Amino acid sequence: MSSADEESPLGLARRAADVIAQRSGIDHHDLALVLGSGWAAAADLIGETVGEVPAAEVPGFFAPAVAGHVPVMRSVRVAGTDRTALVLGSRTHFYEGRGVHAVAHGMRTAAASGARRVVLTNGCGGLNPAWAPGQVVLIRDHINLTGASPLEGATFVDLTDLYSRRLRALALEVDPSLPEGVYAQFRGPQYETPAEVRMAGVLGADLVGMSTALEAIAARESGMEVLGLSLMTNLAAGISAEPLSHAEVIAAGEEAAPRIARLLADVVAQIAR
Repeated sequence: MSSADEESPLGLARRAADVIAQRSGIDHHDLALVLGSGWAAAADLIGETVGEVPAAEVPGFFAPAVAGHVPVMRSVRVAGTDRTALVLGSRTHFYEGRGVHAVAHGMRTAAASGARRVVLTNGCGGLNPAWAPGQVVLIRDHINLTGASPLEGATFVDLTDLYSRRLRALALEVDPSLPEGVYAQFRGPQYETPAEVRMAGVLGADLVGMSTALEAIAARESGMEVLGLSLMTNLAAGISAEPLSHAEVIAAGEEAAPRIARLLADVVAQIAR
């Protein structure tokens, strides 16, 4: 491999996958998970952890910049199956200023590790006043409002069924009451203004946040099937009269954690079969 290949996003992903395999003893992962705000407890319920490595010790990854995210990645044997999941306890957000390739690196590394399915989770704001904080929503589609893409050049990727109908159907077998919605990713790190939230609603969004869409695009480019789950931690600006704070996001995530961790573990077991 040339030095240019090693410095490319795919070359860096291959190096990261090699380090994960060496440190975990697992050279192939069947699926991957990204645990966003409020979802960390699921890692202990998915199955037996067979390997663990601090994210900052893997090429291209960093210690989490957000409270509530976990600084390690795990190789987990999914309970009741012979499948292994690569569980990323944190993600690089676009607002951290490391560039879009750093945001997409987790997806490219998961694909280089063998994963063909990925579950992306997040904590977000909601536009539907009928949903209370703690509501889990299946992402049906997204609107990328970051002005960026992890793809370069003439890379034309079909996003028609980006958030897999098949995987959403499997999730609904676990919990038929889950609603579906459209997620809009803003750049952040500031919360959206009420006018921006109204704009997102006019465009068709039900949820607003600062992650997931760019990762989903990279996952699809890498050949992975994508399932997205959002935890609505708060009503978005202008939907509720209350001011927004990250402490509110953390508190809502902690309150919902036992319930959504069990839900995610059951969904993972379903799609791992």
